[in-house]
Amino acid sequence: MRHMPLASLALATLLALGSLPLHAADETKDAPKAQSDKGDKDKDKNEKSDEQPTPADRTVVTKHSVRVGNRTISYQATAGRMLIRDDKGKPTVSFFYVAYTADGGKGGKRPVTFFYNGGPGSSSMWLHMGSYGPVRVANDGDKPIPPAPYRFVPNEYSLLDKSDLVFIDAPGTGYSQLVGKTEGKDVWGVDQDADAFTRFISRWVSTNNRWNSPKFLFGESYGTTRSAVLVKSLQEKGMEFNGVVLMSSILDFTVAAPGIDHGYIVNLPTEAAIAWYHNKVPNKPADIGAFLAEVRRFASGEYTLALSKGDNLDPAEADRVANQMSRYLGLSPQYIKEANLRIGPSRFRKELLRDQRLTVGRLDGRFQGIDPDAAGETPDGDTASDAITGAFVATFNQYVATELKFTEDRPYLPNNYAAIGKNWDWKRKKNGGWLQATYVGDDLGDAMRRNPHLKVFSANGYYDLATPFYATEFDLSHLGLEPAERKNITYGFYPSGHMIYIDQQSLQQSKADLSRFYDDAAP
Repeated sequence: MRHMPLASLALATLLALGSLPLHAADETKDAPKAQSDKGDKDKDKNEKSDEQPTPADRTVVTKHSVRVGNRTISYQATAGRMLIRDDKGKPTVSFFYVAYTADGGKGGKRPVTFFYNGGPGSSSMWLHMGSYGPVRVANDGDKPIPPAPYRFVPNEYSLLDKSDLVFIDAPGTGYSQLVGKTEGKDVWGVDQDADAFTRFISRWVSTNNRWNSPKFLFGESYGTTRSAVLVKSLQEKGMEFNGVVLMSSILDFTVAAPGIDHGYIVNLPTEAAIAWYHNKVPNKPADIGAFLAEVRRFASGEYTLALSKGDNLDPAEADRVANQMSRYLGLSPQYIKEANLRIGPSRFRKELLRDQRLTVGRLDGRFQGIDPDAAGETPDGDTASDAITGAFVATFNQYVATELKFTEDRPYLPNNYAAIGKNWDWKRKKNGGWLQATYVGDDLGDAMRRNPHLKVFSANGYYDLATPFYATEFDLSHLGLEPAERKNITYGFYPSGHMIYIDQQSLQQSKADLSRFYDDAAP
């Protein structure tokens, strides 16, 4: 983005003042005023040139219908821009969104759900074109999507039968853009981001007269982090929510810190699930659910105890633990011991199918890829992401332009990780100090205590190494809730990865689970 350093602005001002005659008293009275006016105009011009353009709010409305279950739903799609402002009234972000509202909406009392992806630095394209909107990318589960021409099809598993749907691109992603004098540091951070979304949702609700509608937040990946902060932020502004859907959650980022063993513990069941899927588990059990229940018990018991001993672990105990891990992970006990019993996701992805010169995906461990260096320690990329990205980007651009009739003279940014991710402010002010490693479970816990009716649904893919399901179970069981409040949290587990919905069986099952959740949260 463009901005003028303060030193440059000061220099420009001094130069403008320097254009005044040295002996101003010797000039006519009108001369200094003329020079002053010129200086003010130059200053205004410089300040305006420092500003990013501010697009006007606009909407494009189209009419459609989709068959969901046994119903044909007629609906309106509104693709548009909506501006938010700071407390001083200055424009900060022009949000791009697409809202789907069913015809005959019960006088504004129909539920509405706000969707967003994560990153940070991702647009909402993934949820928009893959999950519960009225259309979805045609795909084949755990295989790469065939080459173009790609297809998008009516989505019989849409949530439009339960709720109106609003898909939102985060600032700096998709078509959402920073405007005026807004800089990345103003919106790219845990709390800054939540503030921007708070302002957008508040304005959208007011503009569309939806204050009395049952409301839901639906975030995926970092979007779950956002939801935990956002539901509390909106609550503090007087807006309560009926439910929060956490898909592929991450509420605690401290697990990635060096020297912290917790990450290895919560990753173990997911690694075991992936080994099970690829038939690397000796005497493979038929029931993955029962198998993973056993792995969970081992991870939280014997494995946790062994890691807690650090360098003091007895060699005999290390052998026992390594042998048991080998039975779960399909890796050799020797390799596990050489890794000090700590098999991180990258090592696991490279080692599991090394004998076949294959790696497995991070977002979805069912996918297989080939690295140029079969002897390497970590994979070169993520084959799961490679398998679907091109199809999602192409179909989204085609769909928005041809079906929603919304076009822009700037490219749509499916992600902006390079700019946003590396400049993200993870710091948070907590209890009078600064928390450097982000943890947002306490925000969600606070919101649930303040609103005893707030329901939470946690959707998890067994084969997701980006946000392991056991980490989510751990985090949601450590919110400090009373038994009555804990009953408001329900779970779904699916034979899929990070993007649960790309697997059709999981999409169908998760839609059924979500339907029950919505019926309970907004009866």
